Amino acid sequence: MSINWTEDLDPTSAFFDSHRAMFESLPDGARGLDLACGRGRHSVACADLGLQMLCVDRNSEALADLGRYRPAGKGRIETRVINLEPPESQAVEAIAEAPFDFVLVFRYLHRPLMSWIADLLAPGGFLLYETFTVAQRDLGWGPSRDDFLLKRDELPTLFPQLEIEVFEQGLTREHRPAETARLRARRRNEPKS
Repeated sequence: MSINWTEDLDPTSAFFDSHRAMFESLPDGARGLDLACGRGRHSVACADLGLQMLCVDRNSEALADLGRYRPAGKGRIETRVINLEPPESQAVEAIAEAPFDFVLVFRYLHRPLMSWIADLLAPGGFLLYETFTVAQRDLGWGPSRDDFLLKRDELPTLFPQLEIEVFEQGLTREHRPAETARLRARRRNEPKS
């Protein structure tokens, strides 16, 4: 089933929307990676701003629909079917285009990949990360296993090599609120020699 882009795609998250100016300030052609992108709601928004997106997910059907999307302007979407959860080396080898100007991760958690995710960023590049916390169980929907839920205040500790610029957690301001942790972090610029 093909996606009707005006009706079927979920809206971008409120956290993403609160950082839209950062994406708008990137030059045309800036490169982003959307890990576990699902149907690509955030990739579509970035591509429509003229950004080049590599969209990775294990769901080939969702990626087939996303690959047919034609962004406004100079943006581009490339899709790649990759399961991020076998041994980390397989995922690393499958994404050879690093570094990226930014990386997006929304509603996905696989702790063994955190160091690798940080390494995907170019110096000065930023990460936007949002996913469920253990408080999500109280809402009665979404993941319930500890492997897929962050503990309180855990998210910033998973990226010690990045500079944390924004961290918040709690109920989202969306049509269907969720209990998430949200982070914007940046890879420090390399010292000049």
